[in-house]
Amino acid sequence: MSRLHAALEHRLPEQRLFLRSDTETRFIRLRPMTQAIVLAGTSLVLAWSIVATAVLLMDSIGSGGAREQSQRELATYESRLDALSRERDQRAEEATAAQDRFAIALGQVSDMQSKLLASEERRKELETGIGVIQTTLRRTMTERDDARTEVADLTAQMTGTGTNLAKGGTSVEDMTETLDFVTAALGRTAGERDAMAKAADQATADAEETAYEMKLLEEKHDEIFTQLEEAVTVSMAPLDNMFNSVGLDPDDLLDQVRRGYSGVGGPLGPLLPPIAGGEDPDSARAGKILEGLDRMNLYRIAVEKTPLAMPLKTSFRYTSNFGRRWNRAHEGIDMAGATGSPVYATAEGTVVYAGWQNGYGKLIRIKHDFGIETRFAHLSDIKVSVGQKVSRGDRIGDMGNTGRSTGPHLHYEVRTNGAATNPMTFMKAANNVF
Repeated sequence: MSRLHAALEHRLPEQRLFLRSDTETRFIRLRPMTQAIVLAGTSLVLAWSIVATAVLLMDSIGSGGAREQSQRELATYESRLDALSRERDQRAEEATAAQDRFAIALGQVSDMQSKLLASEERRKELETGIGVIQTTLRRTMTERDDARTEVADLTAQMTGTGTNLAKGGTSVEDMTETLDFVTAALGRTAGERDAMAKAADQATADAEETAYEMKLLEEKHDEIFTQLEEAVTVSMAPLDNMFNSVGLDPDDLLDQVRRGYSGVGGPLGPLLPPIAGGEDPDSARAGKILEGLDRMNLYRIAVEKTPLAMPLKTSFRYTSNFGRRWNRAHEGIDMAGATGSPVYATAEGTVVYAGWQNGYGKLIRIKHDFGIETRFAHLSDIKVSVGQKVSRGDRIGDMGNTGRSTGPHLHYEVRTNGAATNPMTFMKAANNVF
């Protein structure tokens, strides 16, 4: 202590503070230890003030940067949503235009099939007419040959036995009249033969022209079939990829839809003729196109029953993704927005739960086909009841802050056969197609 006091006295010599009044003078002795304590306290206060000021400045700068960054992210996300919305509308317009083009092409195919059948009937009629003409021509030629033979015989009789005929009393005039009659008949037969030959030539030319027209019709028919097949193939590929990307087997999915929509009937027999089973290649191609169209129709039904839509249509931001959060599994996504924002069903289904559940707060569970279930949690209001059927886009509740929640948001889950699935997978898959 003595050495410490000596060192302090060397650095901080003893000071005296004189206080003078009207009647007396006093002084205060400031020893080195006292001076050291005062300096240390002053330094500590000054250091604390500097650190506190720096912390406040850094926090203010950081909060301002975070707000600006969140605003930029929100603007970027909203622009992305607008772009996706425009792209979805464009895809919808393209799909509608493709359906219109397909309807027009299908009408053209129907008209061409009718023309093809009419030309086929005409060709058969021409073939029958040509056969009749050929038979008549052969019969006429036979009759002509017989007439020529008879004329030759009569001429020989008249030349060789003219005197006997005169002596026997037979009239030469009768023989001449007979010969003239036969010659006239032969001329008529030859005229008929020429007319028949001309008709046969015309029928042959008509048949060749009809065959050429049928060939052109078949080529155009084949071109339309090719365009239809390409349109069906191009339209089918994005739908297959969409369901594969969300982990659903397209064939199994369509089989389930087909079993649910398999009703047929009517007192007059089947609604559609069995095209694909015929021997005609065009019928087989038409059957495959109709199968493709039926598959697209089944896809349309499957899309309505699969949660591919957004549960919110108002402004929001993603506050928590699917996966692990704070060493716990977060089985959905969180979308923060204003309290009371409408919440919509993302697919056709049946409400199986609508009420309070610990942690979830006010919860709605909707059962869909294909083993899929969606959950909407932390709601402020529930607008559906258990057993109610809902369609995509129906308002089922409002966003809230109930249950284990730090602020108004929607917790949205998609479960496939009981297992939690990332909802973003479904929403992204739909954005790539529609």
